[in-house]
Amino acid sequence: MTTAIAHATVSRQQSAPPSNVIDAGQDFEIRALDAPLGAEVLGLDLSRPLSGSDFARIHRAHLDYHVVVFRDQRITPAQQVDFSRRFGPLQVHVLHQFQLPGHAEVLVVSNVVENGKPIGLGDAGHFWHSDLSYKEKPSLGSLLHARELPAAGGDTLFANMHLAWDSLPAELQRTVDGLYAEHTYLARYAELQQRSPWRPNLTPEQIAQVRPVLQPVVRTHPETGRKALFVSEHFTTRIAGLPENESRDLLEQLFAHSVKPEHVYRHQWQPHDLVFWDNRSLLHLAAGCPDHLRRVMYRTTIEGDVPR
Repeated sequence: MTTAIAHATVSRQQSAPPSNVIDAGQDFEIRALDAPLGAEVLGLDLSRPLSGSDFARIHRAHLDYHVVVFRDQRITPAQQVDFSRRFGPLQVHVLHQFQLPGHAEVLVVSNVVENGKPIGLGDAGHFWHSDLSYKEKPSLGSLLHARELPAAGGDTLFANMHLAWDSLPAELQRTVDGLYAEHTYLARYAELQQRSPWRPNLTPEQIAQVRPVLQPVVRTHPETGRKALFVSEHFTTRIAGLPENESRDLLEQLFAHSVKPEHVYRHQWQPHDLVFWDNRSLLHLAAGCPDHLRRVMYRTTIEGDVPR
C-alpha cells in the first residue's frame, strides 16, 4: 500500500513554553511532543534504580501518550531487559538468528553485514504493523534503543489507532465493530525475502510458532478502555466471514484511514534514544535508510494479553 504521509517532526529544545510541560518531577521531566501522540522524558537515567513513584509516572505517560521517548540513555542490554521486564514478561522473536548473543530477549535490528552475514534484521518494519499481532497474546509494547545511527534516514513513524477509530465514519464503525480478522507472520514474508537478504528460510519449528490467529478488528485497550483499530497491512490477511473481495476492500479502507497524516508522528532519532511504544494503541513503520549507512538498534518486546 502506498500512502502519502505529511508528518509532524519534533526536535529537542533546551527550553519550552510552560504550557508544554506535562510533569516535572524531582529527577526528570515528561514533555508532550507537538504531534498526534508521544512524549519525551528528559533528565532520567535508566541505568540507575527507578523508584516506584517514578515508574508510575512513566507508566501513566505511556498510557496517555502511547510513545515515550527517553533521551540520552546510555544503558547496557541487560539494563534494557531489566527495565522492559517491569512492564511484563518479555517475548522472544521467532527469528532467533538475530538475537543478541547472551540476551535472547533482545532482537538486533540492523542493516550491518559482517563477514558476509547480517548481524540483525535489516528490513524490520518495512510495512505498517503492530508488533507480534500474529500471536495469541500480541505485544503490549516494544522498546527500541539506538546503538548506532546513520547520518541520514532511519526515522520511525507511528500512527495513533485510537484517533483512527475515533475519526472513522460512524457507518464504518458499525460495520467493523465486532468483526475478526486473521493475522499471520507469513503474510508478506516471501515478498520480503525477494526484496532483501534479511529474511532467512524458516524451519518447521519456527513456522509452528507463528500459526495464523484471529484478532478483533477493533480492540479495547485493557488499561484505558479506549477502542482502537487493530489491523495492519503487514500481518492482517482477511476478515473472517466475509467474501474475499469484500474483505479486501474493507481492509484497504481501514489501512488507508489508519495512517492518514493527522494520525502520524515521525520520530527522528537522536543518539542513545530509547523509544517505548504501545502496540495496543499504535501502528509503526520504518522509513529506511541508505544501505551503506550503518544502523544498529536493540529491541525488547513485552507480552500483552489476548485482545478483546
